Amino acid sequence: MTTSKLPAMRTTAPDPVRLHLPDDVTAPAVARHKVRTALASIDLPGHLRDDVLLATSELVTNAVEHGERPERLELMLTTDELVVSVFDRGSKIPELKEPMPAAARSRGLQLVHALSARWGYDPAEGGKCVWAAFAL
Repeated sequence: MTTSKLPAMRTTAPDPVRLHLPDDVTAPAVARHKVRTALASIDLPGHLRDDVLLATSELVTNAVEHGERPERLELMLTTDELVVSVFDRGSKIPELKEPMPAAARSRGLQLVHALSARWGYDPAEGGKCVWAAFAL
């Protein structure tokens, strides 16, 4: 019998980065800082890093403004994608709306849709989770 000198392959995904979000307008900045710090250890192209940070900001801002109360953010890395998930206490389903041309707001999910490979929402205990996935 031979013993391999190769390191054991990881058969499970790494644990997600979890961040409890403050229940106020500082939540987007806190989330961006934490995600930026987590992404520093991952070899991502600069444009992808920027896209993830902008989508993070938009998802957390939506949780603050429309989700009743932000709960937490999770950042999950797999071999194929990076997923940002934002949990909130709201029951309102996020809708991808076409903003009015003169409107100064209401473009958050349009940005998330444009920047990510896919996005969506899932029911979660006490509310929902809105997520965006980025192809690696």
